[in-house]
Formats: sequence, structure tokens, C-alpha cells
Amino acid sequence: MRAAGEGLAGRSRISQLAEINVTSLVDVTMVLLIVFMLTAPFIQGGIEVDLPTTHAVKQVAQEGLVISLDKGRRVYIDDDPVPFGQLAEVLRSTLPTGKEQAVYLRSDQEVPYGFVIKVMGEIKSAGVETLSLVVQPEGKD
Repeated sequence: MRAAGEGLAGRSRISQLAEINVTSLVDVTMVLLIVFMLTAPFIQGGIEVDLPTTHAVKQVAQEGLVISLDKGRRVYIDDDPVPFGQLAEVLRSTLPTGKEQAVYLRSDQEVPYGFVIKVMGEIKSAGVETLSLVVQPEGKD
């Protein structure tokens, strides 16, 4: 048989072990959050192109489909290569029907103007109404 005080002492030891100190967990989480917040703007995926620069740049915050042209005149939809002859067909199957989606054209500045115009014609023939050209603001090289 136990004394009256023994039962309480045993329970207080158990309740002290049940408390978990989460201060270090919160500290680590905050450091990771800060690291991700600082590095996220520098992480840019996609095809590497040397965009032309201009001082007249309008900032657009709308998301959309990105078509890229690299120096070798290769066409990409987002990160996927697409043969030039099949661009309009692939765009028709990619874009949602009945909903207008913005399309952005990124072209390397070494790509001839005539080829950029041909690509723009293919994009328009696919039924794209809103096509924007992506450029680099001056001073951000």
C-alpha cells in the first residue's frame, strides 16, 4: 500500500516529462523561412536567353504561358522544346478553351527579327489574343 504523498509525486514527474520545449524548433523554422525568402527571387527557371533591353518597360503581374526563343532558333513552351512547324497545333492543345490566357514571348536578342515575326504569326494563328513581348529593363544587366 502506498502512502498518500507517493502517488502525487509520481504524477508530477510524468507531467513534467510530457511538456516539450518547442523554442528551438521555432528558431530553426524561422531561419529556414528567412533563407527561402531571401533566395527565392534569385531562383529563375526556364530557358536561358539574353533578353533585349529597353527603358520603356511595363511591369505585368499576370501569370501566363511563356514561349522562349534561344540563339539557335529553337522554340520552347515553358521548358519544353517544340518544333516550329508544330507550334500552333501544340498551343491550341495547351491553351484552355473559352478562357483567354496571356502568352509571353521571350526571345534572345541575337534571334533575327524575321524569325520572331514568324513565331508571332504562328502564335496568333493558334488563337492567342493577348501576346506580350518580354524585355529586360535597362540597368538590370
